[in-house]
Amino acid sequence: MANSTAICTSFKTELMLGAHQLGSVTIVSRTSLTSPTVDSLKAALYLTTASLGAGTTAYSATGEVSGTNYSAGGIAVTNATAPTSSGTTAFWTPSASLVYSTVTLTTAFDSVLIYNSTQSNRAILVFNFGSTTVTAGNLTLTMPSNAAGTALINLA
Repeated sequence: MANSTAICTSFKTELMLGAHQLGSVTIVSRTSLTSPTVDSLKAALYLTTASLGAGTTAYSATGEVSGTNYSAGGIAVTNATAPTSSGTTAFWTPSASLVYSTVTLTTAFDSVLIYNSTQSNRAILVFNFGSTTVTAGNLTLTMPSNAAGTALINLA
């Protein structure tokens, strides 16, 4: 099975359970009754031979890329934009592009998994951008505009 773009099914359920705090803090956290906190998110890259998609429930090193200047688990995601809505669509996008600096990743990879490292590495979404390699360069995954229909996560 190839990697496929999807909002992870487990994430949809976990949203209703209050397991994720995306963006700027607007509610009291699950971990503190007096001081709201935002969850830490990470973004890991996966080989074309991995099998990520809607059924992915958590970060795993299985199928993850390896190479110069790439650390297992990926990079931190800037999680400062609060989820919002327009009409009947709720949406959210990380507040900065994902930048893997001066990496060499010579085995073909095609997907990024964004996951919640604060909450037991629970999977949020998989995005497949097509097969690529990087030799001693920066890989930048530019985030779409944070609007209904264009945000990274849209729930209609």
